Amino acid sequence: MDITLLVAIIIAVVLLAAGGLFLVSTRSSVKPGKDEERPEVTGESAGATAVEDRERDPGTVTTPPAQAPPPVEEVVEPVEPELETPPPSAGRMVRLRARLARSQSSFGQGLLNLLASDSLDEDTWEEIEDLLITADIGVTSATQIVESLRTRVKVLGTRGPEEVRALLREELLTHISTDADRTVRTEPHGERPAVIMVVGVNGTGKTTTTGKLARVLVGDGRSVVLGAADTFRAAASEQLQTWGSRVGAPVVSKEEGADPASVAFDAVSRGIEDGADTVIIDTAGRLHTKTGLMDELGKVKRVVEKKSQVDEVLLVLDATTGQNGLRQARVFGEVVNVTGIALTKLDGTAKGGIIVQVQRELGVPVKLVGLGEGPDDLAPFDPEVFVDAILSRD
Repeated sequence: MDITLLVAIIIAVVLLAAGGLFLVSTRSSVKPGKDEERPEVTGESAGATAVEDRERDPGTVTTPPAQAPPPVEEVVEPVEPELETPPPSAGRMVRLRARLARSQSSFGQGLLNLLASDSLDEDTWEEIEDLLITADIGVTSATQIVESLRTRVKVLGTRGPEEVRALLREELLTHISTDADRTVRTEPHGERPAVIMVVGVNGTGKTTTTGKLARVLVGDGRSVVLGAADTFRAAASEQLQTWGSRVGAPVVSKEEGADPASVAFDAVSRGIEDGADTVIIDTAGRLHTKTGLMDELGKVKRVVEKKSQVDEVLLVLDATTGQNGLRQARVFGEVVNVTGIALTKLDGTAKGGIIVQVQRELGVPVKLVGLGEGPDDLAPFDPEVFVDAILSRD
């Protein structure tokens, strides 16, 4: 063998042996021992490391972080409104006399002062007539009152304050017509309840009057069912529900825009089923100038009469509207045969003479008066209490 070739083989073997020893040394240096610590890991790398650990050691169970239990929803039971016991109708207007006296005192005291003057000449009598007219008594009634007073004063001669007051009281009572039947018919007919329709234009206090009338009747020991037939005003049904819930009177209602006649019919049916004494139907407020709406009101009455007779049609008038209220009364009377007037807002800037005029023009008595905003401020109208309040010195 050539010496050169032999040397080359020896060198190659030596190099191969040395490389193997180097590789073994390197692997040995990077293999961790049992007690060797691992580098600390945080954040996202910690999450990855935990996953790797679970994969290498499936027997390890990681406890998830504790979570707060879901909040328990508190169940709030609806609170039934406490039933109220309204006062009876008897004596209501007497109790409200002071309020009425304050609102009408300027009218009554003005008349008394003029009549008690030393000289009742032509100018004074004209002033008296003007005062009566501005109080919404009406021209015809004012003229008649003045003529009658002039005659009686001339006959009597000397007049003291009490005589003047007595004369004026008699004249006012004569023109208010104390003989009129002011009873609101609420008595049931055998198994059928009395039915009252409440009508009027928007803004007169019609729904409020319906609720207050229910309180009057409950205070007198009657059972009442209310019909929310004003389906055109969204708040009307809710308002009536509130009034009914206070005194335990059920309210029959339907969705907004429903047929008012069907609501009225169902209310009367409910009244018959429950054996109620009285059903009061609140109708939609109508403009007396809208023929279609007024015709619909007539339809409500006709549909109700298929189930039971209508005992009362109460027209709600705002006492502050004066002549406009009288025009409303005429049109409603032509459509539904109004049987009585409920005069509201008589405690404010109202002129009480409208009572005389509306009764004279329509032949319909004022049966109820609203003398405030409280729930029990609706009272049966008593002419003598009314006149005495006007002429009161308090």
